[in-house]
Amino acid sequence: MSPLPKVIFMSRWLQVPLYLGLIVAQAVYVVLFLKEVWHLVTHAFTLDETNIMLVVLGLIDVVMISNLLIMVIVGGYETFVSRLGVEGHPDEPEWLDHVNAGVLKVKLSMALISISSIHLLKTFIDPDKHTQNAVMWQVIIHVAFLLSALIMAWVDRLTTHTHPQHFHNESIAPKRALD
Repeated sequence: MSPLPKVIFMSRWLQVPLYLGLIVAQAVYVVLFLKEVWHLVTHAFTLDETNIMLVVLGLIDVVMISNLLIMVIVGGYETFVSRLGVEGHPDEPEWLDHVNAGVLKVKLSMALISISSIHLLKTFIDPDKHTQNAVMWQVIIHVAFLLSALIMAWVDRLTTHTHPQHFHNESIAPKRALD
């Protein structure tokens, strides 16, 4: 392999600091989650049902964002940088063995829709905190997420069915020698 392709191929390692930064963001979300759980426990007897529900929805929101971070960190590293080498490990995520850029996009869009749904539900539970215009824009953005996810899933399905030879499992497909 000549020097230029080697440099281009090695440039994928420039993403590692980005994934490490996302791990730091994950740690910040853990702190935020623990803070919210502490708030819920210490105010359990003074909060009404609506406020408890809003705090719990906030906790679910943090968990879903954290799941999104894990998908980006693990799936992105595995797809774009290097293999993690966790095949056969009892804790290997089920989705990791069939992740590719298309699957990752669809999974990420589904996670964004779920997060948007939580925010919309929080808005509907306590609508007095939001103007009618703000609620309308939240609904429009949510519908845009839904439509874009459907389009991405449709395109992914089209490409995997139109060119299935590019999407076979590596254990089935013939091994290619790397130069």
